[in-house]
Amino acid sequence: MCPARANRSPAPTLRQQVYQRLRSAIEQGVLAPGARLPPSRDHARTLGVARNTVLWALERLRAEGYVVARVGDGSYVAPAIAGLAARRAAAAPAAGALLSSRGRLIADTALRWQPPSAPPLPFRIGYPAVDLFPFTLWDRLARRAGARGHAALARYLDPAGHPPLRAAIAQWLLVSRGIRCLPQQVLVCAGSQQAIDLVARLLLDPGDEVLVEDPGYPGIRACLQAHALTVQPLPVDAQGLVIDAGAARWPAARLAVVTPTHQFPLGVHMSLARRLALLAWARERSAWVVEDDYDGEFQYGPHRIPALCSLPDAQRVIYVGTFSKTLHPGLRLGFVVLPEALVEAFAAGKALADRHSPGDAQETLARFIAEGHLLRHLRRMREAYQERQALTIEALARASGGALRLAPSAQGMHLLHEIAPGRPDMPLGARAREAGVFLAPLSAYAIESRRRGWVFGYAGYAPAELRAAARRLGPLFADSAAALAAG
Repeated sequence: MCPARANRSPAPTLRQQVYQRLRSAIEQGVLAPGARLPPSRDHARTLGVARNTVLWALERLRAEGYVVARVGDGSYVAPAIAGLAARRAAAAPAAGALLSSRGRLIADTALRWQPPSAPPLPFRIGYPAVDLFPFTLWDRLARRAGARGHAALARYLDPAGHPPLRAAIAQWLLVSRGIRCLPQQVLVCAGSQQAIDLVARLLLDPGDEVLVEDPGYPGIRACLQAHALTVQPLPVDAQGLVIDAGAARWPAARLAVVTPTHQFPLGVHMSLARRLALLAWARERSAWVVEDDYDGEFQYGPHRIPALCSLPDAQRVIYVGTFSKTLHPGLRLGFVVLPEALVEAFAAGKALADRHSPGDAQETLARFIAEGHLLRHLRRMREAYQERQALTIEALARASGGALRLAPSAQGMHLLHEIAPGRPDMPLGARAREAGVFLAPLSAYAIESRRRGWVFGYAGYAPAELRAAARRLGPLFADSAAALAAG
C-alpha cells in the first residue's frame, strides 16, 4: 500500500461536519453554556441538510455531555461546559470572549450561510461554464500592458476602480441592459457580495429593517444579519416581490433587495406594474432598492427583460452586477452603479475594506469589454446554456421514467421543480448527495415561505457530466413517485 494513501484521512461525512462545527462553537464559547440551540428543523433548513443529519450531531453531543435536552423545550448547551470553557480560557481566550458583539454576529454567519468552496457537483447552482472561458485570449490581453503598464498598475489605485474599466462598464450597461449612467457612477468591487456589504455598512444602521425575497438568496440575508440589521421576508408570486404586503407589514423598512430580472431561486421576472409599485414605495418612504442582476445577461428569448434601474424614476435604485457569472468567480470583480452623491462615500468604504481591486485584472477586463470579447463570449455561453438546459430536461425525464419533467426557462442558469407547499424536500436532497449529485431543496432558501421543490443548476457542467448525473438522480425521483403512488 502506498504510504501517502495509507496516511490520508477520509473526508468527514456531512453529519460529522455539522457535529464538529457545533462542538467547536461550544468549546470556543461562541455558543455559551445554557444557550438554546436552534430547533433541529430550522437548523437543518439553514444548513441545507436533512434534519436527521442535525439530529445525529445533537445526539452525539448529548452523549458526550456537551448538550442537554429539555422535553418539549429543545436542546441547550450543557451548563457544565462552563468549567471546560473556563479552563480553555485560562490557556487561550475563547473566540466568543475575544469578539465584539458585531464580531460574534459575523462569526455566526457560518450557521446561516456556508459559501461552497469544494469542486462543484452537478446540479449545484450558481456555477458558470468555466470550461468555455477564453483563458488564452485573456492571457494575451494581459501581456499587452507591457512592463511600463504593469508597473503603473502595481501602484495604489483609485478605490472606486480603474477609470478605463469604469468607462467600459458604463458603455456595456447601456448596450446590454439599457442603463444610462456615467463612468463616475460605477464603483468596481469584489463581486456582488462586497457590494451588499457596502450598502449595509453605508446606508443602514443596526436594527434597521430590510425587505428580502422569500424564498431568496441566503448569502444576502447572512450579510445583512451580520451587520445587526433586521431582515424581514416578503413573499414572491408570479409577478415578483409582493411589495404591497411589505409596505403594510413593515412600514419602517429602509431598503429592499430584489432580483427582478430572474428571481432567485424561483425564476420569475418582476412585472412592470410591480416594478413601478416598488419604485413608488422607495420614493414615498425615502427608502432604497438594491437590484441584484446576478444573471441578467442570460436571456434566451427574442425579447430582453430590461433592468429595473433602466426605468424612469429609478433614482433610489442601486444596481449591483458581477462578472462571477458572465466570466468566472475566480476573477473576483463586480460593480455597483450609484447616485453620484454616494460614490465618494462608497469609495471610502471600499478603501477601508481592501484598498482597491487588483489593477492588472481591471485593466485586462477593460480591454476584454472594450474590444468586444465579452459580447462574443456571452453569445457563445447563451448558446451553450440553451443546449445544456435542453439536455438536462431530456436526460432527467428519461432517467426518471417520466417522473421528473422540468419546465424550460427562457433565462438564467438553473431550473426549478416545485411540489406541493409544505411537503418535505430535504430528504431527497440528502439521498441525492449520497449518490454523488447535488440537489438543492427549495426550502433551504425559504424563511417563512412554504414553497417546496428542488433547484437544478446546469450551466457549469459539460454534457457528459449532466448525462451521468441524470442517470444517478433519475431513479431517486422514480422511486419517490412510486412510493407516493403506493401510499
